[in-house]
Formats: sequence, structure tokens, C-alpha cells
Amino acid sequence: MPPTALARQHNDPSFPSVWEELRWRGLVQVSTDEEALAAALAGGPITAYCGFDPTAPSLHLGHLTQLLVLRRLQLAGHRPLGLVGGSTGLIGDPRPSSERVLHTKELVADWVAAVRTQVERFLDFEGPAAAEMVDNLDWTAPLSAIDFLRDIGKHYRIGTMLKKDAVAARLNSEAGISYTEFSYQILQGYDFLELYRSRGCVLQTGGSDQWGNLTSGIDLIRRAEGAAVHAIGTPLITDSEGRKFSKSEGTAVWLDPAQTSPYAFFQFWLNTSDADVVSRLKVFTFLTREEIEDLERTSTERPGAREAQRRLAWEVTALVHGDAAADAARDASAALFGTGDLASIDEGTLEAALAELPRAAGAVGDRLDVLLVASGLAKSNSDARRAAAQGGVSVNNRRVDDEDAVLTEADLLHGRFAVLRRGKRNLAAVVPG
Repeated sequence: MPPTALARQHNDPSFPSVWEELRWRGLVQVSTDEEALAAALAGGPITAYCGFDPTAPSLHLGHLTQLLVLRRLQLAGHRPLGLVGGSTGLIGDPRPSSERVLHTKELVADWVAAVRTQVERFLDFEGPAAAEMVDNLDWTAPLSAIDFLRDIGKHYRIGTMLKKDAVAARLNSEAGISYTEFSYQILQGYDFLELYRSRGCVLQTGGSDQWGNLTSGIDLIRRAEGAAVHAIGTPLITDSEGRKFSKSEGTAVWLDPAQTSPYAFFQFWLNTSDADVVSRLKVFTFLTREEIEDLERTSTERPGAREAQRRLAWEVTALVHGDAAADAARDASAALFGTGDLASIDEGTLEAALAELPRAAGAVGDRLDVLLVASGLAKSNSDARRAAAQGGVSVNNRRVDDEDAVLTEADLLHGRFAVLRRGKRNLAAVVPG
């Protein structure tokens, strides 16, 4: 994690315990016995883990919730384990709809390295609550099939396994389910057992859609060790239509800047609805209760100012990409949709911002009315010329009132781009042809 963002994180003095804070932030949708879990978190440092399967070269928004839960636990003095699923990533958590594609071992190994680096940025690996990274391939690979069936499989009951939501959905579908994916819950349960035995881990966190897999480990530890451990299932973060933001849903917001640029990431949070902004502030920022309640009042009293959304966008972008990237994204957004200096925006951020706009291919000497039509900002050349004559057209936030104007060398930002505007909010990019 960028050092400046890490330094801003702290315990919120408004809460007597991390359990109360997790509940206030809406991070507990389902859990094991609340009283016992609250007592465990209040009784001294414990070890907790969350697993991240390498099903892509990057984590996404759904994983960010878990990363921040681990970080909150660490700030409260508990020890987090970040597990990257080198073995479970080779199998695949069963989806409700269809069988996953099995990737090569070499590709999964590459993704393990990439995901591990991302997880490490959100945890502190020094001090009394130092985090540790683990890979479940380390204890799964040496295990023979016979040992796995004798030592682990004997504790599982088929009837219970069939009741898991994802398994039940697949059994009732045309696709069915392979034994490979059916066995996933055993592998995840074994992870919890191994971490309990080797590191004293007594808490696992995950999305509420993973509850069946979370309880798999709880049941296995109870049967194999006679011990009680805990799990927390967090609510899924969904869009306005109730779809979770994930790779499988095609709605992923990636943490890798090469897949979702910092500017696009910033804009995602900036576009949060008024109905969702307070809950997003609670889940995805380390602002205190007092700060969030102040923003909630501002949002209610002056919704048009969108102060809560702007703070949310900056805070989360800074957590994931660093302060400098958050500043650049904020400045680019202000310049595009206000009167800021577009020339001051660095080339990479500007290019990412323009990728979000309608565009037209253009070069020095092209007529602006032609470019306005090509970009969709005008219906016809006469419409474009009339808009310019009326003062309704600008290039790079500079008004152009000459209906015969052409694109000049001076208009090209970084020698490549220009931004057309019609009216206050209608924008388009001119890019090299």
C-alpha cells in the first residue's frame, strides 16, 4: 500500500471494539455466534485469514472489501494472514451457472504472484501484529490422494455438501457439476484446518456468497480437532440492478491500473448514487464515524455539491493507487468537467480520461464543425457551425466562436489530443487518426 495512505489509517475512537466498528460499517451480514466472536476479538490478539483465488491477473472491487476488513482487524491488534490460492485457483470455486475453465499451472502461478503483490500492499508486515502471506499449494501439493481422502474427506458428509448454494444450483442446471468443482469446499475447509493447526488461526472472512465454503472449514475443525472457530461473511457490493461487481458478472472494477485506470477507478466512485455513498464511505474508507456523519449531513443538506462522493472517490483511489494518482484523477475530472487547465494533466491520466468519452479521429487542419459531427456532438455541419457562432463550442476549455475554425498545432495536448465541448456537459475527444 502507498505509505501515505497506510499512515492515514487508524483505529476509530468512536468504537469500544473492532467488532462494534465492523458492525457499524455494515461489514457483517452473517457470522458465527456473535457473542463468542465479539469476545474472541476483545479478548486479545487472534489470527484471522482471508483467501484470494488467482482466477485473473488482478483482484477487483469485491476483493477490496476483504482486504480492508483484514486491515481493520490488524489495526485493532489482530494478526492477518493473506492466503493466495495456488491450489484452489487450479480447481475453481463453482459458479451457480456453469463450469469454470481450468487454466494452466504456469498461468495460475503467474497470477498467484500478481495477486500476492496486490494483497501485500494493504497489510503491514512489521510489528507485533505483523501480517503473513501464505499459499495453499504449499500444503496441498505434497498431499497424496489417499491421504486426502483418509485424513480430510472422511470428515465430510455428502448430504451437507449437496446443500451448499452453488452446488445445489449447479445440480439443478443442465451443466451439472464436476467432481473437481464439487471438491472445492473440501479444499477450502482444509485451508482453515491447516492454518488453525500451524498458526492458531481462528477466524476466516469472506463474502456472504462464500458462506458455504466458510462453514466448511468450521465444520472440519470441529470434527477433526474438537475446536470452535469463527467466520464473518460480508455483504456483497452490488450495482443499482443488484449485480455484484465481479469478473464472472462482467462488472469487475479492477485494482490493477493496467485494467482499470486510476482515472476510471476515481470516476466509478465519483458516480456513486446518493443512496449508496454513506455505506460506501463506511466500507471502503478509514474515515472516522464523525467524519462520515458530517459528510452524510452535507449530502442531505446540499446533495448537488456531491461532497461525499468527491471525498469517497479520492480516499479509495488513494488507498489503491496512492495520493499522487488520486490527485491526478481528481484534477483531470475537474478540468474535463469544469474550467481547469487540461494542459496541466499528465499524458497517461489524460489518455485514460479521454478513453471514457466519445471520440473522433482528427489532425491539425481539420475543421472543427466536421470533428463535432464525427464525435456526435453535432447532428450536422450546419448545426456545429451554428453552435460555434453562438459561443457554445470550446476546445480544451477555450471558447471558439469562429464557425470556420480548424484544429491547430497549439490545440493538441501532449501533441496528440484535444477536448471538444458543446454546452456545459457534452464532451468528446479528438485523437490521432
